[in-house]
Amino acid sequence: MLRPYSHLMKLPADCIHNIHTAFGATGRQWLADLPSLLAQAAQKWDLTLSEQLLLSYNYVTAAKRADGTDVVLKIGVPDREFLCELTALRYFNGDGCVRLLESDDENYMFVLERLKPGEMLVSLEDDDQRTEIIAQVMSRLWRPAPHGLALIQLSEWFDKISQPRPSFGGGMEPFPKTLVKRVESLLPELFATSSPPRLLHGDLHHFNLLSSERGWLVIDPKGVIGPPEYECGALLINPFPDFVYLPTAASQTSRRIAILSERLGFARARIRDWGFCHAILSAWWNMDENGQGGEYSLACAEMLTKAAI
Repeated sequence: MLRPYSHLMKLPADCIHNIHTAFGATGRQWLADLPSLLAQAAQKWDLTLSEQLLLSYNYVTAAKRADGTDVVLKIGVPDREFLCELTALRYFNGDGCVRLLESDDENYMFVLERLKPGEMLVSLEDDDQRTEIIAQVMSRLWRPAPHGLALIQLSEWFDKISQPRPSFGGGMEPFPKTLVKRVESLLPELFATSSPPRLLHGDLHHFNLLSSERGWLVIDPKGVIGPPEYECGALLINPFPDFVYLPTAASQTSRRIAILSERLGFARARIRDWGFCHAILSAWWNMDENGQGGEYSLACAEMLTKAAI
C-alpha cells in the first residue's frame, strides 16, 4: 500500500501560478496527481521524504535513502524540457554538475545527490568573485554538442518570440515590438559568428550554482545546444528580483562582461548582445496571456542596451 503524501502538498502560491501558466490543463492534472506520485517515488526508491526545497516549476524535496544517505527527489510536469534535463544530467555525469542517482523517465522523476553545504552562489557578497566562479564552472561544464540525444536547440527558444499569441489579437502586443525587432536583427549574426555550439546548462545563474564537497556544482540544467556565449545571459540579469534596480547595476554589468570576456575569451559586445537577447527571451517566457509579467527582464534588456563595454 502506498503511503499518502498529501501533508507535503502546501505549495507556494507562485509555484502553483507558474505551473498553471506554463502547463495549463496538464499542469493542473499533475498537481492533482502529485501526492500519489510522491508516494510512488518513495516506495520505488525506499525514500523517506522531508522538507520541500525551492519550488518553481517542479516539486523538489529533501529525502533520505534507507541507508541514511541524504538525497533530493525531483518530480516534474510531463514535458519535453524535463526529459532534456535528465539527458543533460546523464551526459554531464557529475562533472561540474550534481550527480544523478536514480531516474524514472516514464513518470518524470529522479533522485539526485544532496549537495553539502549547498549554499547558493548568491550567498557570496563579492560580485567579482561570483562572476569568476561562474566563469570557472562554465569552462568545466561545457561539452561538445552530442549527436542523437533529445536536447533543446537554442534556436527553438528564440523562434517562439516572433510567433503571435492568439490572446494578443494575433500579434505581439503588449510585448514591445521594437525589442523583438532588435533581437531578430541581432540573432542571425550572433548565431553565425559565435563559437561552435556546445552542450550548455541553459540557465546558469546565482541560484543554480551550489557549494559542495566537490566544489561549486550546477543544478537544474536545461540541456541546451547553442553557442557558449549565450550562457552568460542568465548571469547578467541576476540575481533576481533586485539586481537591475541597484544603483550599481550598470557598472557591475560592465565589470561582469569584462571578467567573462577575459576568462572565457569571448568578445565583450557579443556577451552583451547575447545577454540582451536572453533578457528579452526571459521576458517573453514570464509574460502571461494577459500581458502581465516580464517587467524585470525588460528592465534588464534596457540596461544592457546602454552597458559600457
